Amino acid sequence: MATSIRSKTYFSVLLILSSTHLLNDLMQSLIPASYPILKTKYSLDFVQVGMITLTFQIAASLLQPLIGMIADRHAAPYSPVVGMMFTFSGLISLAFAQSYESILVSVALIGIGSSIFHPEATRMARYAAGRRQGFAQGIFQVGGQTGGALGPIFAAIIIVPWGLSSLAWFAVLALLAMSLLMWIGSKQRQISTEFSAMQERRNIESGIPSYAPFTIGVVLFILIFLMFTKNVYVESFRSFYTFYLIEHFDLSIPKSQFMLFVFLIPATVGVLIGGVLGDRIGRYWIIWISVLGPLPFTLILPYADLFWTGILTIIINIIMASAFAAILIYAIDLLPNRIGLIGGLFYGLNFGLGGIAAGFLGLLIEKYGIEMVYFICSFMPLAGLMVWFLPRMENT
Repeated sequence: MATSIRSKTYFSVLLILSSTHLLNDLMQSLIPASYPILKTKYSLDFVQVGMITLTFQIAASLLQPLIGMIADRHAAPYSPVVGMMFTFSGLISLAFAQSYESILVSVALIGIGSSIFHPEATRMARYAAGRRQGFAQGIFQVGGQTGGALGPIFAAIIIVPWGLSSLAWFAVLALLAMSLLMWIGSKQRQISTEFSAMQERRNIESGIPSYAPFTIGVVLFILIFLMFTKNVYVESFRSFYTFYLIEHFDLSIPKSQFMLFVFLIPATVGVLIGGVLGDRIGRYWIIWISVLGPLPFTLILPYADLFWTGILTIIINIIMASAFAAILIYAIDLLPNRIGLIGGLFYGLNFGLGGIAAGFLGLLIEKYGIEMVYFICSFMPLAGLMVWFLPRMENT
């Protein structure tokens, strides 16, 4: 019986969680995928485009740690359903927006929906994982990364020819996600009880690892710094890559959206590889590889032709994407009784820091041009040298 408790992984729950993560991130990825259309329709400059991202990301980030802290103290298995209600209303609002201000309100609603979804979904993935934490977070992240990558494709084949009002069609996905999350919520008590029994048994066998406040502070600072630099680079693509391709290679909007998809979709492979390898070789080494490894490729990218731009972006995103699951589990292992807080904090920072980066990059593009900004961003992986100062913990 003990072996069963320690090893059981709920694959069906993980797959459903991954599916809802896909739907959530697909809906929110429609925002940056629609930027070329919004920019043309409302005569926006790059600063305003950056502010749209900033508004969305701040709304998606500020509530997440708070919601995570509350969920750590009071079970909220159905809170992701409430999050999907906000996303539903935001998509409908954005589809029929009449002004720049209404666009900002709409993306804020979608951001709030995402902020409510992630903390509890992260907790459930932790519970359903058993001992395969890296694998479970990899599966969960595959859904999110796939959804994020599909946004540009749907924008190219649906939103570009049919207009912004076609965004309302995607609100049906929010209704589907609500039904799936209701099922997930009904399973939480059983799975969380089994996970708690497994943790208690492990604590009796090996003792509860504890870390000094200074060590916790150092680790969190380094992990947050690494996430920030990673997001600066990734956000330069998510928000502005289509504009770079249109200006640098004279591509059409649909072709540039396809290239954005080519950049984003390899992350689905990267997150799974990072999660599985993290279970085998440790999170510490995955973080090293994922944040410093892309450097040679990012430095070459500004000088590549269109074909090699596509190849290099695939390699870069596979390597970079392997970082998130490792960083998240590293932090959860540091504070195992604060799953909601860590999930909310790191997903929140993932959004919020990306939003800050987008606003800053928009200002730089207006002043120095988009090609110069991509040259500057190519040096971002050098920040991976900070991993040198990351403490080696026994379970990482």
